[in-house]
Amino acid sequence: MNKSITYILLIVVLCVACNKAQDPFQISKQHVGLLNDSTQVKDLETIFSNDSIVKRIGGDEFMGNKNDIEIYEKTGKQLLVLTPSQSLDSTSVIETVRIMDERYKTDKNISTISTFKDISNSYKISRIDNLINSIVITVNSINASFTIDKKELPSNLRVDMDLNIEATHIPDNAKIKYFFINWH
Repeated sequence: MNKSITYILLIVVLCVACNKAQDPFQISKQHVGLLNDSTQVKDLETIFSNDSIVKRIGGDEFMGNKNDIEIYEKTGKQLLVLTPSQSLDSTSVIETVRIMDERYKTDKNISTISTFKDISNSYKISRIDNLINSIVITVNSINASFTIDKKELPSNLRVDMDLNIEATHIPDNAKIKYFFINWH
């Protein structure tokens, strides 16, 4: 009799622990809110049933261009921009998530309103790429890329694309322009 009660209590505890609700604004390596790295386009209607989904068809789907899917709250505030791995395919998985809303945060509180110092203090920077108008900071541990406008850099670092930009060259207060989670 005591064993039966113990087993029942154990099952109840396990069920309660497994039913922990996913934070709709939490970012990790494998998920952004309720999205995960295996979410298909056809699942978006269910995941964002209380939000608005805008699927733009660019007309170049036969050229291999991908069509972004924008997610908005009913109030009109933009939450995310999703890029599927294949255009016009409902079974395509989400390849890239661009974070638009500052409520989305990593477990170390990195969001769209974070600075370079916040990122470098929280994560190991895997790579810094020097582009025409921006730099891209890659953090492999969370599959993230952060774009910082070159206007945030000292003037002597803004023009030369061949320059190898190091973390020490980037001002601590440099603001994030774009925040992406990349899957696949």
